[in-house]
Amino acid sequence: MKVLFTYDYGKEKMDCVKKLGYEVVYVYEREITNTKEVEDVDILVCYNPFETLDITKLKNLKLIQLSSIGIDQAPLDYIKKKGIILTNNKGGYSIPMGEWIVLKILEIYKNSREFYERQKSKIWKINTNIMELYGKTVGFIGTGTIAVEGAKRLQGFGVNIYGLNTSGRKIDYFDKCFSMNEIDSFLEICDVVVLAIPYTEKTHHLINMQRLDKMKDGSILINISRGNIIDEEALIEKLADNKFMGVALDVFEKEPLSKESPLWDFENVIITPHNSWISEKRNERRFEYIYENLKRYKNNEELINVVDLNRGY
Repeated sequence: MKVLFTYDYGKEKMDCVKKLGYEVVYVYEREITNTKEVEDVDILVCYNPFETLDITKLKNLKLIQLSSIGIDQAPLDYIKKKGIILTNNKGGYSIPMGEWIVLKILEIYKNSREFYERQKSKIWKINTNIMELYGKTVGFIGTGTIAVEGAKRLQGFGVNIYGLNTSGRKIDYFDKCFSMNEIDSFLEICDVVVLAIPYTEKTHHLINMQRLDKMKDGSILINISRGNIIDEEALIEKLADNKFMGVALDVFEKEPLSKESPLWDFENVIITPHNSWISEKRNERRFEYIYENLKRYKNNEELINVVDLNRGY
């Protein structure tokens, strides 16, 4: 069988795949097109080559292993129609993203930006408006692996940790979980709202003007999922009205974020360039998933992180 990688994990790791009995082809993702070299691949290991690689022409394609947690970049209708197995990197980036969530909550409550700016100007001045995280209610919209790692790391802060998922099913590390049809009342009781839900047609602009109005005045909003989950224009309007204590955004409706976006100019908005998933262990973790699935596929065993395309993604 032939497997196409669009990221080079290094000779040692690629040799491990070859030892499983695969023919390995590597083409850099930003340079990939439909060439003779790739037309007969059985497996595609990638993030998002779909703008320049037409997978409808890969007639032998049976498995796509994504290196991302999100799947919205893939041509899901075609994949489902052809019965191609789709797996993702669920859990692979959850630890650094969980750490990032806690970091941004604390940066906002402790007003780190102001102190950093004062340090640059060598200004010694106490800020008496610093707040505690203790006793606050942190609500996660989505209770998957990222949210779990964030909730796990908040255990020692003395906060109420709530989750919102499809059915309200109980999840470890959450004090209470609510169902999606309770989202409005959920937003009303949270001091911090963390978006950690997959992007689908159903979650497009889930956080719109109506939902932003439901949130507490002076609350915190954090998004590490997908930019399109928030109606950005509505968010900008509410920021102009001083709705939030702080907002931390790692994802945006259009990336990279335009230099013309008003989001850059709000002093209570923290912007990072879709960077929350990065850590020194990212390649090790995602290759572990890839290798395990390639081994299982070769042995006709059950794969891990298979995406259920019947859930409405």
